Formats: sequence, structure tokens, C-alpha cells
Amino acid sequence: MKKADKKVSSSRRRAWHVRLTELAATGVALALLPTGPAVADGGGPAPTPETPDRRPPASTLAWLAFPGGAFSVDSETRTVRYRACDGDTGRIADPDMRVRGRVASGEVTVDGTTYAYDVPLVGRSRGIVEVTRPGAGPDGLVGEVVTEPQPPSDPVAGRRLLPLTGQLQQVVDASTANPAGVTVRDLSGRYGDQQIAVNGTFRPKAASVIKLWILVELLRRVDCGQVSLDDGVLVTPAQVVDGTGELQHETFPQVVTLHRLAEYMIKYSDNTAANVLIDYFGGFAPVNDLIDSMNQRETILARKMLDTEAAMRGEENYTSPDDVVALLGAVWDAQILTPASRDLMIAFMAEQTLNTKIPAALPPGVPVAHKTGDLPDTSHDVGYYLLPSSQVAVAFLTSGPMAGGDETVRRLARTVYDYLVEPQAGTFGP
Repeated sequence: MKKADKKVSSSRRRAWHVRLTELAATGVALALLPTGPAVADGGGPAPTPETPDRRPPASTLAWLAFPGGAFSVDSETRTVRYRACDGDTGRIADPDMRVRGRVASGEVTVDGTTYAYDVPLVGRSRGIVEVTRPGAGPDGLVGEVVTEPQPPSDPVAGRRLLPLTGQLQQVVDASTANPAGVTVRDLSGRYGDQQIAVNGTFRPKAASVIKLWILVELLRRVDCGQVSLDDGVLVTPAQVVDGTGELQHETFPQVVTLHRLAEYMIKYSDNTAANVLIDYFGGFAPVNDLIDSMNQRETILARKMLDTEAAMRGEENYTSPDDVVALLGAVWDAQILTPASRDLMIAFMAEQTLNTKIPAALPPGVPVAHKTGDLPDTSHDVGYYLLPSSQVAVAFLTSGPMAGGDETVRRLARTVYDYLVEPQAGTFGP
């Protein structure tokens, strides 16, 4: 990576702001937060008791979701990453990044392509990345900013979900043998898209929940036109592992379509399918690149399914409730996948055959789409409650003996459901 020459950078920046004006004139609403006079890094006037700051909180991590890609910003380390259908810069340093008025701005050049950006550090706002390739005019990529968590779209309605936090805390506190974390995000708007959590950064082994990121990376490539789900992959006997799944009962070698690998990986939590897809990607890096492009700091894919030797070496997969819900929310909002791929992913999750946790805790027939994760010392269930007018994304993660974790997950799952169906009296006031 080579930084652009400063004189050229200034010229580009003037042209860039002209381009921003042109975009606004053509009806593209950027909705950037007003920068105002920058008093200091991260500037803007300080709130006072008479004028409290009621704006959504800024984050050090934000990524811009635009069609076909993401541009992520870490304002604390002054690094950025562009990852889209046309390429990936990797995580690169921009020591000259400016953070003013809760907006991160800068410009970097990688292999002759310049990326100039204005990305607010507040979710649900709008930002822009202008990409200028050698011999081509600038391409303005405008999109919504995503943070973890996303701020509520309606803080007043969001307060209606807050009492649920205390109820979930009681379940977590009672689960002394199974440390737990839970995150819930409203997707319906009924609760103003509010997100709540108890131990949201709790970081247990990911178990099979990590398969959701493997699926998203595959579907992202489908959206980019790089692969088709009808493509076949040769599966050899050496790739077959036991544990959960159906492929292990078939005869190999044989060619299996990407569609069947993806479906089985979720529907049956098929370990062989997951490992074959990791090999198809060429290793762990592409999935971890996806994770990094979404600024998810608690999640990593470091070993294949049932690779006990790797686990004994300390190579383990991890995640957190907040990271899971950040992924599920971005999928639901079609920020990381197209609507068609989003719908396919949720359909796979709705066909889940391991139903001893979330579905078992709810009344028969309640629509859910979910993914489990199980190890001897881990029990998880995550996904979507598809209740009419009350859709939510949930992540229930536990560690400790699996049987106790299963019960904790069921209690958490039922607590959320009961609250959505019959909120406590008084929770619908302003």
C-alpha cells in the first residue's frame, strides 16, 4: 500500500466534494452527520446539562454497506478495508485519517486504486467511498453505515424492549454452572429496532454457529457472480468426518453441488459439508476476511469441524452474542447479501433439524429460523423469531456442561418469546 501524494490528495479531495454535491443534487441523500467546526479529534461542541447530547453514540468501528461490498473503518487503530466483488485491499493503515464531528475521513491508494471516504461512526447514517481506478473516472459508492450494535431507529419505541434485559439477566445469573451471554435485536420496528444484551461480548467456543459465516461467504460469492450454487465440488473420502450431518452416510468420491453443501451444512449441521466448503475457499482466510470486513472482533474461524488435533494445539473457533446478531442483522437488512441470498439463507435455517433448544422452548408451530452449536462444553442456539409484526434476531450462547447449557438456552428462548407475546404491563409507555 502506498499513500497518495499530498498535493494530488488535496486536488482529489476538492473534486470529491464536488462529486458529493453532484450526488446530492441527483437525489442521493447522504444524511452525513454535520461536522461543524472541529474543536478536537472527534470534535463538535461538548454537551452540557442544559443541552444534553441525545444523538446516537459514536463507535470506533463502523463499516459502510454498499451493493456488492463493504468498506470498514477502525478509527482507533486508523485502519480501513475495502472488500467487494471486484477485490480486497486487506486491512491497511491510514495514519492520516481524520476523525471530526463523529465522521472518519481519509484517502488511501492501493495498487494504483484510490479510496477516498467519508464514513460516519454512527450506525444508520449514510456515507460514501469514492473509488478511482487507473485510467477510469471516480465511482461513488453510497450506503448505510453499520455499527455494533446498531442504534435504534426510534429510541422512544426502543425503550419498550429494555425491561426484557432485566428478565434475561435473571436467567443468566441463575445459570451458575453455565456462563451465558444473550443478545436480542428487534427487526420489525415494533421496538424501534432496539438491541439489548446481557454479556453481549461473552466469547465461548463457536461450535457449529461458525457455519453461518461460512454460508454468508459462499452466498456473497454467488451474489458477486463468481460461483453458482449449481457448481459441483468433488468430495473425497479423506474429507468425510463424523459428528452431525448426513453426507458421512453416502459413498465417496462423488461430486456434490454447492447448493447441497450449503443446505446440509445448516439443515443438518453437516460437518463434512462445512469442511468441504472451507477447502473450496482455499482455507480459513476468506471467512476471516469476511469477519474482519464487518469489524467483528470476537469471531474467528481457526480450525475445521471435529479437528481435535487442532483444538489440542489451541486452534479454536470463537464468537460472541453481539457478533452473531450483527451478522444476522446485516443479513436481514440485505447489507451483506442480496435479498435473494438472504431469503435462501433464512430458508435453510428454517429447515434446521436439530430442534431441542429454541423450538423446544416455544409453543408448537411458532415460526423460527435458527442454527445450533454443540460441544461437550458448549451449547448455543441463534437465529430469528419470525413472529408476525415481532421479528427479532437472537443469540443464546453458553459454556459449561452441554446439558445445563441446553436448559439455559431454552429458558432464555422462552423468556424472549413470552415478552414479545405478552409484554409486562407498563412497558408500552414513552
